[in-house]
Amino acid sequence: MSGDVGQMVIWFAAASSFVVLLFLILGSRNDSLKDRLQGIGDDASASNDAGPIASSPAGQGVFSGKRQETRMDRLVARRIRQERRTESLQERMMKAGLYRPGALGLFRLLRFVLLVVPAALGVIASQLGLVTLQMGLLLGLAAGLAGTLAPSFWLDYLKHSRQHRIRRALPDALDVMVVCLEGGLSLTASFSRVARELTAAHPTLALEFRIVDRHTQMGRSTGEAVRDFAVRFDLEELRSMAAVILQAERIGSSVVKAMRVFADTMRVKRQQRAEEMAHKATVKILFPTLLCIFPAILIVILGPAAIQIYDVLISGVLRNLN
Repeated sequence: MSGDVGQMVIWFAAASSFVVLLFLILGSRNDSLKDRLQGIGDDASASNDAGPIASSPAGQGVFSGKRQETRMDRLVARRIRQERRTESLQERMMKAGLYRPGALGLFRLLRFVLLVVPAALGVIASQLGLVTLQMGLLLGLAAGLAGTLAPSFWLDYLKHSRQHRIRRALPDALDVMVVCLEGGLSLTASFSRVARELTAAHPTLALEFRIVDRHTQMGRSTGEAVRDFAVRFDLEELRSMAAVILQAERIGSSVVKAMRVFADTMRVKRQQRAEEMAHKATVKILFPTLLCIFPAILIVILGPAAIQIYDVLISGVLRNLN
């Protein structure tokens, strides 16, 4: 029994090390290749620049200093790439609606748990005798690899769902904002009022409008706050809205007229998008019709005829045999 436990621990440690090594290799292969090429170029340029100086002791010191500086540059470049990857992940999480400061750490912890826990469950299942040890490790590793990819797809799903909600709610919010602007409210007060009015109908957009209102209260201009709003959702409609407000603030034109024209444009775009989806529905419904409805209709129509044909054939065969 102790030998089985030791073998199980060895298999689990080997499988976990292999998975971690695989991810490290895949994540740093391109970066290490670029570092090597850059290092070769830097060394070649350093040797060419050194020339006869490298033959002397002082020249050797200068050359070693340049090599150390090159290694330090590579370390700094690698650190910068890591920070860029972290910033890219934070930007994806922001677009998915995860604004909390500890969201990045929780996301990485979730990916680690989804990588390790399936392998541990496979080992436990093999220990309980449900599957063999090799099969449990194989299934656990497969589930762990799928678990490391699942959070990325989850972020993309959250991003697209938020974009869909904002795209549907924006024309209504712009209509209410135009009414508020025509009633004499300022643009900042209009954002606050629309956020209160649309809390029940469109809670996501109301929350974002409250964030825009808070940014303007902290000293930022309304156009810059709306531009940050567009960055958080990565929507062309929001970028156009930010451009309209920034241009109106820059040249001092009427914001009411600009927002009215923009609201009409958004309304027309939503109608065109609905018509496009209606036209696509006729094509999409073809596949379930062929796969689900037509077979049932054929069974209902041809079933009794097939039964009668079968009875006639069987009766004819029996009559011939008799």
